Amino acid sequence: MKRVILPLFCALILSCNNEDTLPKPKAYLRLDYPSASYKKVKTPLPFSFEKNELSNQIKAIKSSGTSKGINITYPSLKATIYLTYKTVKDGNLDSLLRDSQNLTQKHTIKADEIVYDFFENPAEKVYGMFYEIGGDAASQSQFYVTDSINHFLSGSLYFYVKPNYDSIYPASEYLKKDIKRIMETVSWER
Repeated sequence: MKRVILPLFCALILSCNNEDTLPKPKAYLRLDYPSASYKKVKTPLPFSFEKNELSNQIKAIKSSGTSKGINITYPSLKATIYLTYKTVKDGNLDSLLRDSQNLTQKHTIKADEIVYDFFENPAEKVYGMFYEIGGDAASQSQFYVTDSINHFLSGSLYFYVKPNYDSIYPASEYLKKDIKRIMETVSWER
């Protein structure tokens, strides 16, 4: 019995030390993006805006019926802002607004929250709404702007990766500023 107790006692004494164990400190991913530099872009559609020079490609997409579009790609962020332009006519503004709002509401299945912000620029006759979608939704930001008479522009931000809010949050915040800049600088052709 002494042969078992003595080695066990020695093992307990030697295993104890005076160092306190500390939890690992929280680490945050550090992603540095270049400062945004904007320049005015003339589009084949009846509006212009300022875009970040980090996006190296603007591509017009084929029109389907009454809608036309432009894709603004950010290869280094693996993201695209999809812009869709529609003409307001025959009292279809309510329908266009409802469709845009419904598209945002479809993300409520995966979204933790949807925060909206009204936007207006009376000098340029631009009025709209910006939606920030929190959580693992497919799109992190959506918006629409209109002059309420002739023009309606909606946009959505999508990443080329499976939505994981924690991972894409820094890029989403960076691109949110670009989307707001698009909204602020839209000018309609009269």
